[in-house]
Amino acid sequence: MRARGGAALAVTVALLSGCGGTPILANPPLSFPSPEVTPSQPPRPPDPIPLAFPRDDGPHDRLTEWWYYTGHLRTAEGRRFGFEAVVFRAERSAVPTAWASHLALTDEANDRFHYAQRSEIGPHVDRSPVGDDGVPTGFDLQVSGLSPTLVAAGAPPAAAPWRLAGSDGVDRIEAALAPAEAGAARAQFGLRLDVRSVADLTRHDGDGFVDFGPAGSSYYYSRMRMQAAGTLALDGQELDVTGTAWFDHQWGDFVSVGGGWDWFAVNLDDGTNLTLSVVRDAEGQPVLEYGSLQQGGPAATPSKNLDPGAFTVESIGSWTSPHTGRTWPSGWRIALEEGLEIELRPTVLDQELDTRATTGVAYWEGSQVVRATRDGKAIGGEAYVELTRYTE
Repeated sequence: MRARGGAALAVTVALLSGCGGTPILANPPLSFPSPEVTPSQPPRPPDPIPLAFPRDDGPHDRLTEWWYYTGHLRTAEGRRFGFEAVVFRAERSAVPTAWASHLALTDEANDRFHYAQRSEIGPHVDRSPVGDDGVPTGFDLQVSGLSPTLVAAGAPPAAAPWRLAGSDGVDRIEAALAPAEAGAARAQFGLRLDVRSVADLTRHDGDGFVDFGPAGSSYYYSRMRMQAAGTLALDGQELDVTGTAWFDHQWGDFVSVGGGWDWFAVNLDDGTNLTLSVVRDAEGQPVLEYGSLQQGGPAATPSKNLDPGAFTVESIGSWTSPHTGRTWPSGWRIALEEGLEIELRPTVLDQELDTRATTGVAYWEGSQVVRATRDGKAIGGEAYVELTRYTE
């Protein structure tokens, strides 16, 4: 769930009570100051601080932060899956750091979607490596706490951790559902993936710092095309998979960005990588539109910042959730000045995650069927879309 910037939610991050069952993201908007700097800490330079890697792959002392993967996997026999793996971090003054994690799988051929959620309180989740100077050299985040809903129903409070780890675009995802989680998700699934960037890192809005105006600001970069390989476990089967992944990392002293947003991540077969964000106010009107375009895909290709007017997004359908009753857009047409037109349609209509137990929100995030043309020539591809709010 991203202010993407994801990505990520048109959410507000709620003040933590220190209780392990308290959602770390929630509506409606609240206002919080930046964390106080204690006398033992050196003063923080004013924003924006130039990004540096692998330092900025690691955690930051900011109100809100997330590490976010979406991607597409396939077996040698042609089975196709979409996946999402994310860790959220929330910091509020002297209250212990809170974490939440979501894991989702889309079985495209069988029209099935499964997800699970976790939450945990405390610094032990962060096992990120640091150098001799104490500066992070990457991230290593391990969330073990089961969803408060499952714990309240009698499940154990913890299980084998879900782990996201990486540095400089060489990453690892290890996550599998515990029995109680599999029962709630109606499927036993897990991922063990090695993920490696194959395109230039993208600093959104040019320098990786996005100004949301009164809502605050956010550092935001993406590795828009990564290779993924490993295993996918599903209902007793261990499947060898390869594919692509997309990584978003976002952090800042923000707690609410608009009233919701639509986020699009597209990888075309000609090597083009595209992300678009449309942030809306509480009345549903666009208040911020931006994106990044990486043409052709080789590492030497710089990302181009897309301002409002450089693209249009049109919804061409809708879907009403039988779980939450919310009606979401379902299908889009995107047009860019570069002569690029893209049509997206969900591979599975129901890719909604009701994560109110851990983040206080429900959102829709799912893999897409891509049909694109550039100057009339057909191009295939893969994509993910994230939608937030779409409710009173």
